[in-house]
Amino acid sequence: MTIEATSAHGAPGGPVLGGACHADATTSEVRAVLDRVGDKWSTLVLGTLAPGPRRFTELLHGIDGISQRMLTLTLRQLERDGLVSRTVHAVVPPRVDYELTELGQTLLPPVIALVEWAFAHTDAIRAHRERYDQARAEA
Repeated sequence: MTIEATSAHGAPGGPVLGGACHADATTSEVRAVLDRVGDKWSTLVLGTLAPGPRRFTELLHGIDGISQRMLTLTLRQLERDGLVSRTVHAVVPPRVDYELTELGQTLLPPVIALVEWAFAHTDAIRAHRERYDQARAEA
């Protein structure tokens, strides 16, 4: 669904999907959410947690290229946003499990669709990049 948005001063704005971007404050909030769920590490963490709870070390070893610090920061932000829950078990050595919350589960279908789209179109995108880079180099 497309509707017309208005600016903070009442001036007509451009078309917006679903009416979610009807005001500056809302736009800012939506942008913050999209920044969080759209960054590469959050997407990979969410996908890795899709089958069920994982320990920190399982996540660290299961996500290629992520550092311990970046995983810690990403998990904290996802927990803050209510997408991931953290459970500390009182055992020695300490054990911490992470899993998707109910809200986090609702994010899986669009994340999975985006990942599937990326896999399906990686070759085409690579070819376009190569043609673009070659044309720029020749210009």
